[in-house]
Amino acid sequence: MQKKSLGSTGFDISPIVFGGNVLGWTTDEAESFRVLDAFIDHGFDTIDTADVYSAWVDGHTGGESETVLGKWFAARPGMRDKVKIFTKVGSDMGGEGEKGLGEAWILKAVERSLERMQIETIDLYFSHWPDPETPHEVTLGAYDKLLKSGKIRAIGASNYDAKLLGDALAASKDKGLPAYQVIQPEYNLFDRGAFEGPLQTLCTENDIGVVTYFSLAAGFLSGKYRSEADLKGRQRAGMVEKYLTERGMKLLDVLEDVASAHGAKPAEVALAWLIHREGVTAPIASATSVTQVESFAKAASLKLSEEDMTRLTAA
Repeated sequence: MQKKSLGSTGFDISPIVFGGNVLGWTTDEAESFRVLDAFIDHGFDTIDTADVYSAWVDGHTGGESETVLGKWFAARPGMRDKVKIFTKVGSDMGGEGEKGLGEAWILKAVERSLERMQIETIDLYFSHWPDPETPHEVTLGAYDKLLKSGKIRAIGASNYDAKLLGDALAASKDKGLPAYQVIQPEYNLFDRGAFEGPLQTLCTENDIGVVTYFSLAAGFLSGKYRSEADLKGRQRAGMVEKYLTERGMKLLDVLEDVASAHGAKPAEVALAWLIHREGVTAPIASATSVTQVESFAKAASLKLSEEDMTRLTAA
């Protein structure tokens, strides 16, 4: 499997990153282990999670995804050496002072993430959300301590626009602090505004790696959802409703047409489109079954023509 260099981090990653938000949420521990095993068996090597996953579920407090990963590592000796782990800090974890990008919380939160995942080092640590109350140099100063101590290997930012990322890069240069090496924007065939344009240019010019989230538009780009009736009883119904528009239906038509020509599924083509996009290192995608992981492998090897890319982009 062909890997890509992840910005200036110094390591290469597989063309699809596993989205760990489902671990301990829509996928129980036993099935999570099977899906993760299949992901590695197919040649993939990178997993993305966050401390807050899956606090939005009734009865959950956050940390569920990281905890499943920790148990998986414990049950699979040597597995930690085969994978690269991304996690995030900054979301509200519920306790006093347990949110944002201040130094005290970052230094405490990283220890909790390491403990839950039963590992000694996080490969890539993300600022999950912008924190307007904390100066960039404070956040980057905390990351500097973690990098020097070996608790993290690289840093990234999620949900930063071009101005915010540019300001952070300037602060890094001015203060002699580590710079963000990776960005994690929302980006897919439908939702393109958060990345394309100034942010895409900034990342390309500064060798910043890009791993996209909501790569399948919460499952809409699988082609399974064309009406509100299709969403009934689905856990992601609230996320998918906004795509049930005339534009969304036209996009699915083209997606399904291109998929049919390649003997592929719409989701595979949607991921392949991202893999082929300028500036994108790898899309993040979640899987709740071994079958879906097999689909990832098809997407990673799918060769879209220039005409395919043009049609999809135009749609």
